[in-house]
Amino acid sequence: FVSRSLRFMPHFHIPLQSGSDAVLKLMRRRYDTALFASKIKKIKEVMPDAFIGVDVIAGTRGETNEYFEETYDFIAGLDITQLHVFTYSERPGTQALNIEHRVMPDEKHERTRRLLSVSDEKTKAFYTRHSGKVLPVLLEKSSVGNVIHGFTPNYIRVEVPNNDIPDNQILPICLGGFNEAETALLGNIQRE
Repeated sequence: FVSRSLRFMPHFHIPLQSGSDAVLKLMRRRYDTALFASKIKKIKEVMPDAFIGVDVIAGTRGETNEYFEETYDFIAGLDITQLHVFTYSERPGTQALNIEHRVMPDEKHERTRRLLSVSDEKTKAFYTRHSGKVLPVLLEKSSVGNVIHGFTPNYIRVEVPNNDIPDNQILPICLGGFNEAETALLGNIQRE
């Protein structure tokens, strides 16, 4: 249904939390990594250009070094676009406080850094695959300066020269290489 709809964009944001079945069990999640991977595979089969963002928590209680490496390897092998990485923090009164193994702050930050690095690689690879394509881009409100930003239907951030483009227009844009900050693809408006 979603893959054929004109009302839904090919952009998914899915909570994973951990790529370790043992940690998912500690979190009382009702899924495991095999089920999660099968859902990602199904999305990519019917929507190969879909942007898939995934939430993951780094350094949760119970996440041993071995369990973190399972998470890292699982995520590295998934056909996803981006990670939203959250560094675990204690919350008073939660069940998680009953889990004995605690990850030290320095280690939590190192795990977060590693996952963000994988995320950057995946996002850049996804963007690069779309370089050279002409896609509709919703150009958002112009900021002060010489460029305007927008997004493709599958959530690729695009930067084009601000040549008095009206706000909130959808225009065909040819996607090029990365901007200087490597946060967006440069684009050229395709005039009819």
